[in-house]
Amino acid sequence: MFVLRCSLRRTRVKHLLDCHSSWGSSCIWVHQRMSSSSPHPVAAVCQVTATPDKEANFTACRRLVQAAKEGGASMVFLPEGFDYIGSSREETLNLSERLTGDIISRYTLLAKKLSVWLSLGGFHERGHDWETDRRIYNSHIIINEKGDIVSVYRKSHLFDVELPGRGVSLKESAFTIPGSSLIPPVQTPIGKVGLGICYDLRFPELSLALLRQGAEILTYPSAFTVATGAAHWEVLLRARAIETQCFVLAAAQVGSHHEKRSSYGHALAVDPWGVVMGDCGGENTGMALLEIDLEKLRDTQRNMPVQQHRRDTSFYYSLGGKE
Repeated sequence: MFVLRCSLRRTRVKHLLDCHSSWGSSCIWVHQRMSSSSPHPVAAVCQVTATPDKEANFTACRRLVQAAKEGGASMVFLPEGFDYIGSSREETLNLSERLTGDIISRYTLLAKKLSVWLSLGGFHERGHDWETDRRIYNSHIIINEKGDIVSVYRKSHLFDVELPGRGVSLKESAFTIPGSSLIPPVQTPIGKVGLGICYDLRFPELSLALLRQGAEILTYPSAFTVATGAAHWEVLLRARAIETQCFVLAAAQVGSHHEKRSSYGHALAVDPWGVVMGDCGGENTGMALLEIDLEKLRDTQRNMPVQQHRRDTSFYYSLGGKE
């Protein structure tokens, strides 16, 4: 048994959970329990290592959610591929389910039982024409404390990338349908949450659109590759926080999922000034509990009113481009 200690640059992370690298092992607590009298709502940002074993994945995620609730969290964030990460195109498709299937039904029951909100980022959802085209959506699902699905965002930017020499070769569009629209931010116990997934992080237009709709917290549940994560993960998350002056929460996959794929980890939380509140590292599964102080967001936006200074959209296309 080893202890996960997130790399803390602020003392705002009050409470961490460590799990043994084997998903089925027991968990231990480190640091102090977050006070129930805390004036600010608490979010849990989780880091997991999913495999093609859906049952083992659910068991491990359930333990994290239960531990987060015990630690005072009102909303728990799980990463892209929380349900599974397949080792081949066919396995990925065969393991997929509909929103009404077993996996999401179990999570709705879990949310209701624990009275906690869940962000399930990157569910392999069978498409509307599954029987004819065998294609899926990459879906970010929000479940409230009553067990109701209150929002579903389907990933709009698909990861089709070849990086010779860096060991990255993925073509998400080969079996995934891009989402057709953004989803308005969701009012939750920790604030108004805007939904993205992984590769969406690279498109600031998405975060700015969510900001215009009132988002206070941006979420990017992810399974970043090791190569792209080491180069870009933290700087992209901090950039999205700085330009929108929002909190950014990014649950992450970490480590080896199977012999063909590994993920970077470093589940991250960033405040509206761009300061990293917590970093779960690149080796272990676990989570961090963080207080979300929306007054900090309001202070940042008031003291540096970037959004008031932003010109209308036509100005930014005045060099001759088309809207």
